[in-house]
Amino acid sequence: MGYIPFLAANEFCFIMKLQHSTILITGGTSGIGLEFLKQLSTQGVAKIIITGRDRSKLEQAKQQFPHIHIIQSDVSDPRDIEQLYKEVSMQFPALNILINNAGIMRNINLQDESMDLENITREIDTNLSGSIRMVHQFLPHLKKQAAAAIVNVSSGLAFVPFPLSPVYSATKSGIHAYTQVLRLQLKNTNVRVFELAPPATDTPLVKKLGDEKLEKAVPTMPVDKMVSVAIQGILKDKKEILPGTAKALKIMGRIAPEFFLNFMNRTIG
Repeated sequence: MGYIPFLAANEFCFIMKLQHSTILITGGTSGIGLEFLKQLSTQGVAKIIITGRDRSKLEQAKQQFPHIHIIQSDVSDPRDIEQLYKEVSMQFPALNILINNAGIMRNINLQDESMDLENITREIDTNLSGSIRMVHQFLPHLKKQAAAAIVNVSSGLAFVPFPLSPVYSATKSGIHAYTQVLRLQLKNTNVRVFELAPPATDTPLVKKLGDEKLEKAVPTMPVDKMVSVAIQGILKDKKEILPGTAKALKIMGRIAPEFFLNFMNRTIG
């Protein structure tokens, strides 16, 4: 990966190149992660590594894309992240892009007393803690590269929480805040920091909810279109990428957060 300088609107800007990059995608066996794999494969990327918890899904992805490298790993487990780092840094020393995509989303009734303390925080362990730990583990390696990037996948729900998925929404708000500060702290380094905040996207994660209320409240965006917008945003060095309705959700969250939260609640009620 490199940057090509050019002048635009009297500012010194950069265009990112993905050619010859080595990219690690967490949660790369389905949904947004798999679509990233598909589209990045056409960008001249040197190496793509994907991770996932399910070995069989990793093997399926490998059959579909023989050129990729697969490593079974669970971002909710710190020991898995440590082992992943050992393997990747040894086998792929040129790694320069990390896409923190792995995530889970559940509809949760916060009054459900049957959920134990470990279960209620599953999304925090994967979506928030997993991404933070991945960055913390891989950042020293990325800083050694001539040019590097971190892409944290948050959500449009970081700006207006979805009433049926409170913990998921909280994790994505956390990713948004964390990414802003990470970008600020790394501003004088060679590591670019991007936030991708997808809207409701037509992926297995959303379909798995088995609930038409989400689509009723927020129409879904085709995953291929969403990822295409994301890649173009990265190439143009757009630090906050808000495809589809995500931009509207951010505006709603700024101008009248309680109104739109109550509106979404009435829509799905």
